[in-house]
Amino acid sequence: MAFVFRDCAINKVGVIGSGQIGPDIALHFVKSLHKYGTQVVVVDIAEDALAKGKAKLFKKVDKGGQTGAFKPDDVESMKSHVVFTSDYDQLKGADLVVEAATEDLPLKRRIFKQVESLVSQHAIITSNSSHLEPERIFEEIQYKGRTLCTHYFFPAERNQAIEIIPGKDTDEKTTEFVMRFYEYIGKIPVKVGSRYGYAVDPVFEGLLLAAVQCVDAGLGDTKQVDTVASKCLGLTVGPFTAHNLTGGNPITAHGLAEMNERINRWFRVPDRLKQLVETNGLWEVPARGEKIDVPPDKEKAIAEELQGAYFAIVSDMLDAGIINESDFDLIISVALDMKPPFSFMNAIGVQKSLELVEAFAKKYPGMPVSRRLREQAASGKPWEILDVLYEKKGDVALITIRRPRSLNALNGKVLQELKDCCKRIQGDADIKSAVITGFGNKAFVAGADIKEMAGFTDPDQGEKFARIGQLVSLEVEKLGIPVVAALNGLAFGGGCELSLCCTARVAPQGLKVLAAQPEVNLGLIPGMGGTQRLPRLIGFEKAAEMIRTANPISSAEALACGLVNELAEGDVLPAAIALARRLASGEAKVKVIEKGPVPNAPTTLPAVDIGHHSKAIDALAVKAILEGAKLTLEDGLALEAKLFGQCWTTEDTKIGLQTFVTKGAKAKAEFIHK
Repeated sequence: MAFVFRDCAINKVGVIGSGQIGPDIALHFVKSLHKYGTQVVVVDIAEDALAKGKAKLFKKVDKGGQTGAFKPDDVESMKSHVVFTSDYDQLKGADLVVEAATEDLPLKRRIFKQVESLVSQHAIITSNSSHLEPERIFEEIQYKGRTLCTHYFFPAERNQAIEIIPGKDTDEKTTEFVMRFYEYIGKIPVKVGSRYGYAVDPVFEGLLLAAVQCVDAGLGDTKQVDTVASKCLGLTVGPFTAHNLTGGNPITAHGLAEMNERINRWFRVPDRLKQLVETNGLWEVPARGEKIDVPPDKEKAIAEELQGAYFAIVSDMLDAGIINESDFDLIISVALDMKPPFSFMNAIGVQKSLELVEAFAKKYPGMPVSRRLREQAASGKPWEILDVLYEKKGDVALITIRRPRSLNALNGKVLQELKDCCKRIQGDADIKSAVITGFGNKAFVAGADIKEMAGFTDPDQGEKFARIGQLVSLEVEKLGIPVVAALNGLAFGGGCELSLCCTARVAPQGLKVLAAQPEVNLGLIPGMGGTQRLPRLIGFEKAAEMIRTANPISSAEALACGLVNELAEGDVLPAAIALARRLASGEAKVKVIEKGPVPNAPTTLPAVDIGHHSKAIDALAVKAILEGAKLTLEDGLALEAKLFGQCWTTEDTKIGLQTFVTKGAKAKAEFIHK
């Protein structure tokens, strides 16, 4: 079975370069695509590099098998679907080629001339360059529309971040395909404009320079600066340690020299870095577990200098227009595992951030003070960081909930942004239908943000929280146009409930776990419409079973019971958009949820085994289902919200939420049925 994505078959992937990152890129591809029979071919002219790369990849696959990350059959399948070779002819027939050779422009151009002679004009060709603009790399390629840069981050098989950099000649359809393809196979792609270094590396390399400047200024030694950097920037490891781990000194030295010419004069290669590159040395950094003492005055001075550099670098990127605040926050937090810059500025104050940048620029005149940062500070408002993205696909509005690190969980911010999207739709007569989806390949929406609810202390807070979500769901329901939920993954709790206020739902084929109402695991009942819309859509018996037991259902079961309207192979988004258009034109019809009292509603529910769940909470759930059915949908929602709030009068809600917060989602709460 070939891997087909958006009508494009990917039977063979080529990776050029078996050095530091090539084998890891190959591992990510083979991990994602081996089950479809896709072959991954790693090419390098050095036999030694091939041997080392193969050993590295196989070692990681074997380790995954030992830890249970991979099943035994998958281990063997992955190994059998990757080939390491010095024969470029084995790239013939490749549908996607990723070059991961050294950062040498003439070398890359030679490689791509050879690759273009081996693959069809429709094959996508990308470079894992960390700095070079695609226009320069692919200057001699004949079919430039299928070329772009795809910048991976260490370690490439596990770090989800990837910068997607189209050139001026890249076809927009190629860019969109690559963005969606990488998202589908588990990456977090962010589109970045073509400029030397892209968006992330000027931050990574610039912070090393800023750290060296702290040492040169006598603010601390390398161990102290590394320690303070970790603390004040939220880094897992400081910039000196990071460069030791990644072997990044040579490429950073080259990058800083080029940035001096291409970005601004602050960037330069400091003498300390030059010396280490010449001697192949390492930075002196804290040993594992070593406690480094930094006097408070030194810590403050180092922190202010590093934060000033950080904010200056990222704000300058906005002036350059290569990335927006929301995308930058996401890619930095994932790629470098540090505090996202614009959220960080919001936390300490944009005016304070500007002052740090101005002080830094005064000390280092080559660094400009960003126009955008000045304007934002003058506005008195925080940076706008969006978790819900809105775009127009012709006459279809596409709304994407993008919180990949929390499986797109709903919180107050997301709900407000969904509300804002509804207003945009209402103000645009060109929009005839809409699609709501989640970002990534794991979840549509995996529920509500539990930590937010864990802080509630009384029923009023719970009821108010439920009403906020319900009112947003009513806005979606009352848009006056068809709205399709593209269930790209798990639809749990509030995610399932959000999909219920849509006109129709499309889910992936073969998903063993798709939807659930797991609130009773937490000592709660559904609060965003689940007790009202789910019985009206799929019937009381099945709905009550889902709500009272928290048992999930597969995509096949969801289709059979009427929860979803269509199943799609692979990416669900095209199918959802197509269904939205058919619904808008009247070509398709789907069941509409009853808005009035339910005719012949049951007065009792079939007995179910609720297992360890709270009997007190079960009673509230049953009451919401049965009494809500006698009311209009809107009145039933108000009842549900009230009963959701009443959960906080029970001991079991406190027990359930506390268990989740302290022991995690898999721990079973020990309810006392009170």
